Formats: sequence, structure tokens, C-alpha cells
Amino acid sequence: MATIGIETPNARAPTFGSALAPLLLLALLMLVGFTAMGSFGTVQESAKAELGLSDTTLGMIQGMGAAVPLLVFSIPIGLLVDRFNRVRLTLILAAIWTIGSALTAIAPNVPILFAARMLTGIGTTGALTAALSLSADLCAPAQRGRAMLIVNLGKSAGIAAAFALTGWIYGLYVKGALPTPITGGMPWRNAQAVIAILSCVLLLPLFLMREPTRHEVEAGPGAPFRTVAHELWARRAFLLPLFAGQVAVVMADAAAGIWAAPILSRNYGLQPQDFAAWMGALLIGTGIAGGVLGGIAADLGQKSGLRGGLLIGAVIASAIGIPAALFSISPSVPVFAFALGVLVLCGTVTGLITSVALTVLIPNELRGLCIGAFIAIAGLIGYGLAPSLVAGTSGLLGGEHHLGQAQALVGMIVSALSLVGFFIAMRRAPFSATEKPV
Repeated sequence: MATIGIETPNARAPTFGSALAPLLLLALLMLVGFTAMGSFGTVQESAKAELGLSDTTLGMIQGMGAAVPLLVFSIPIGLLVDRFNRVRLTLILAAIWTIGSALTAIAPNVPILFAARMLTGIGTTGALTAALSLSADLCAPAQRGRAMLIVNLGKSAGIAAAFALTGWIYGLYVKGALPTPITGGMPWRNAQAVIAILSCVLLLPLFLMREPTRHEVEAGPGAPFRTVAHELWARRAFLLPLFAGQVAVVMADAAAGIWAAPILSRNYGLQPQDFAAWMGALLIGTGIAGGVLGGIAADLGQKSGLRGGLLIGAVIASAIGIPAALFSISPSVPVFAFALGVLVLCGTVTGLITSVALTVLIPNELRGLCIGAFIAIAGLIGYGLAPSLVAGTSGLLGGEHHLGQAQALVGMIVSALSLVGFFIAMRRAPFSATEKPV
């Protein structure tokens, strides 16, 4: 990999206008990756029927299938992000999630399906680490709220497309309206194959992007790991509660994203083609609104001059998310949709603010490692524990028909924990990336 540029003392701060084109490329990257990562959740009921899976097995595939590779690979990928060419790294990671989508389409059994979903998790979340690091170096700290907004809009669009696009493609294959890329394949398999093909095509513009110069470097990208780890540990009073707050949000959102489709099918009698369009519209709408609110809140919080002011919006959003976690026991589909939308909105706000906090309040040479460590922890606990916790709680409540109640109980508890974490982090936040920790 090529060497990376480091900011010189007299270097001019990059402008937001000059950063817009590469930021849009990063948004496209996130759109494609998160579509691939979330697409299986939309059609998992069909996969369950074909392969004879239980909810526990689905929870393992969707949860641990994402968590295990994140735990193993996120920190090494974070170190690569801090030390090597991030654009080339994202291309490699994009190839990994594309292979994962293709393998999902042809998986004959649970082990292969598990491995396929692991690959999509490695590629997408690893690329997210690189994208956040890249976007931070594309503009000045005071503009990072809006920069993260653009990248997170791509992520939100991908989460929405995982429902809307996948459900639409699935419905077309149910009707026999599209040519089948897999001879004799079930509609859910053909939909996954189409996602893999679209990924190959839509990622071609990324070859036009160039590696930006790194800013706000303290020890330098060539610093020994021991020095970097010491710097990271010295900031634990701020980072640990920040991580706890956002990991709890990831738990709520991951469980909601994975189990929303089965709950709609079982409790409300809907099929993927029935809810794909409005679910996709809901997710893209709340993703855009949450990204805008999060970006504005982060930039205004920085301007307040208060210690931890950047995190005020995250504290408020996490508090609002507590009652919204009850979406799964709503009396009707419209109420279900509204409450789920609020939960996703709040999760988007906290996620964006947390991303901005890591790029503004942490030195450059720690960002990839820090984001990678966060993704590893969030993957293990958020994706690995939350879906299985919901399935386990459902069993304790009396069986799979209690899935909605179990989702609500788990969602409420972890949402309350997120509020506590963000409040503590706000009280312990540094004023800048270069401020020496106490």
C-alpha cells in the first residue's frame, strides 16, 4: 500500500466544497455496503422455511455471524486504517462484502450461510471505519458534523434499501417477473444474487477517489503500537462511557432491524412485499432526518464551548429512544411504524454524534484503532448478544409467539443504559483532540 500524507504545519485547512465529491463517493460506498449487510434480514423468513431454521439459529446467523468477525477483524482493520492507504483498503473490503452476498445466494446449509453473513459484516463495518477516518480528513473539525452527515446518509439509505430494494426484488421473483441468476433458486436467493451484482457495478466510481492528507496527528502514523495503545488507554474515562452509550444504542437498533420483519409477518400478517416499500421509505426518511439533526446538533454543540457540549444531542436522543423501543408491541401497524421510526431516528442521531466525537476529540493516529475497537465491541455485544437475547427472552416468556414482547423488553433496558453512558461521557469529554487527558 502507498504511503500516507501527513499535514504540514502551514497546510491550509480543507474546505467543505472541495470535499463534497469524495464525501458523496463515501456515501455511495456506505449505501451499497449496508444494503448488502441488511438485505438478508428482509427475506430471512423465506430462508428459514427453505432451510428449516429456528429463531435461535436465525439469531445466531444474523447476530453472531456479524459479531464474531467484527471482534476478530475490527481492531486489525482499524490499525490498517491508521497506517495505510484507506481508499485501497475500502476497495478490498467492498470486494469482501460482495463475495459474502454472492455466497449467501448459493449457501446450501447453515455453516455456509453463517460464513457468508460474516463476510458481509467484515466488509461493511471495516469500510465504515475507513470511511469515517477519510471523511474526517476531508474537511476541518468545525465542518465534520455535516461531513459525517453525508456519509451517514449513505449508510441510512443502505439500511432503507436493505428493506425496500430487497423486498421489491424478492416480490418480483415471487411473481416470476425477472430472469433468475440462479437456476432453480428460491426468490430470496435470487434477490441476494442481484444485490451482489449491483454491488460490483455501483462500486466502480470509488476507483476515482484519492487518499487525502491526514490532519491533527500527534504521535504520527508510524508510532509504535505500544505508544498508540497508551494514548488510547489514557482517554478511557471519556471513551468507556461513550462506547457503552453507543453500544447500547447499537443493541437496540440491531435487535429492531433483525426482528422487525419477522414480527410484522407473525404478529401483523404481512409479507416482505407488503411492507418493503413503506419500511424502506420510513428508514430512509428517519435516516435523513436523524443525520441532519445529528450533524446540526454536533456542530452546534461544538460551538457552545461547553465541556461535552458536542454530546448534548446524543443525551437527548437516547432519552427519547427509551419509549420508542416499545414499537414491537404496538396495537397497529401505523403505530408500529411511527415508534420504530422514532427509534431509528434517535439511533441515527447518536451514531452520527458519536462519530463526530471520535474524529474531533481523538488524535488522528488513534481514530482508526478507536473506531475499530468500538465496532468490535458493538459487534460482539450489539449484534452478537442483542438478537439472541431477544430470542432467548421470547423463550422465557413462553415461546416464539412472544417475540414482540421480548423485543420491547430488551429494547427498553438497553435504551435506558445508553442514556446513562452518554451522560457520563458528556461530563468527562476533553475540549479537543490534542488536550492531554487528566
